[in-house]
Amino acid sequence: MDDLYRELILDHYKSPRNHGELDPADGKAHGHNPLCGDDVEVTVNFAEDVIDAIRFKGRGCAISQAATSILTELVKGRTVSEIADLDKQVLLDELGVPLTPIRLKCAILGLGVLKVALHKAKGTPLPAEWSGADDLMLR
Repeated sequence: MDDLYRELILDHYKSPRNHGELDPADGKAHGHNPLCGDDVEVTVNFAEDVIDAIRFKGRGCAISQAATSILTELVKGRTVSEIADLDKQVLLDELGVPLTPIRLKCAILGLGVLKVALHKAKGTPLPAEWSGADDLMLR
């Protein structure tokens, strides 16, 4: 089973879904993990309070880029409040591989960036775990 999830991660890393940038964008945020150099920018457009389009760009390890690609597929069509309440475990379950604490930060970087973009664009509450995430440099 681990091989299947590893193949999924490699597929999303080599052929990321929703890669690029929306211009204009209703919401935008950027995050950087200085521990490993991962860098992610997320742009979103809304139809009312539903994510109508989402794109990301960045560079980094296979986990950060694949997890963000998977995230874009998970959230498209969901409401802003659903995403604001989305627990990181949902994304980690989609990845399906055990992660060390350092790799965990790689995997959730895109989710943190998306939550900051929603906070800036729609005023959603920023969970405590992201508001003080200086180690991920979210803005």
